[in-house]
Amino acid sequence: MLPGRGVGCLPDNPLGLSWHDSNWIPMLNSNNILDYFSERSNPFYDRSCNNEAIKMQRLSMDQLSNMIGLEYCLLHVQEPILYVVRKQHRHSPTHSTPIADFYIVAGIVYQAPDLLSIINSHMMSSAYHLETAFEELNSLARFHPSKGYSWENRRPGQPTGPVTAPPPSPVKVTGKRDIEEASSQFQRLRVDMLLVELTRKFPLPLPQALAATPQNTMINQQTNELIKKEVKQEIKQEMIQDINIKQESQPTNSLSPSMRPPPEKKFKPA
Repeated sequence: MLPGRGVGCLPDNPLGLSWHDSNWIPMLNSNNILDYFSERSNPFYDRSCNNEAIKMQRLSMDQLSNMIGLEYCLLHVQEPILYVVRKQHRHSPTHSTPIADFYIVAGIVYQAPDLLSIINSHMMSSAYHLETAFEELNSLARFHPSKGYSWENRRPGQPTGPVTAPPPSPVKVTGKRDIEEASSQFQRLRVDMLLVELTRKFPLPLPQALAATPQNTMINQQTNELIKKEVKQEIKQEMIQDINIKQESQPTNSLSPSMRPPPEKKFKPA
């Protein structure tokens, strides 16, 4: 037990702790509620406060405002069931710092939670419900290679445990081959894209025979081009020769005016 404390020590988190004295509950009111709160068995009461000093000196509670230190005061009253007691540190008659609030409901004393505890409690509650919702959704998700993802609608009468999908049974028709379900467009596009990416990242090595064929094809193409050029040159030369031969074989019977012989001279008789 800590010095100056009540019968029991307060735990690290006193929000789950409560205290009551059944002998006082029938006669509780606003006049004796602080006396009820200052019982030695109350773990929320600090006996080193100014209230205990005034009680031992048998002074009036009005003297609390003139003292400096820890004190308890009645903050709110809603008779006959609710009383709020504040624990605060008095600095001056007009200035004090609140430390904790205690509410008494039907004679049972509880410590009011602070803002940090309220926020933590709400966040933990929200995280728990979100995790439960994700687990429920995960148990209802289904995947089929040809249909993709789907959701299973669960009825209220079914159990809340995880649902296991039954194995797909093949549909067989007598006298006909088993009809296979065609893949969806999403499946086809996805598979094609994955295959293209894999072949781009990891190209297949070509064998030596196939690797040497491109070089041979290049040599063959070059030789074919040279042969074609030679053939074209020979054809051009033959055409030129034919033209020359034609020009030489033309008839020269028709003489041009410049090539006519001179006119014969006529002799006059003597």
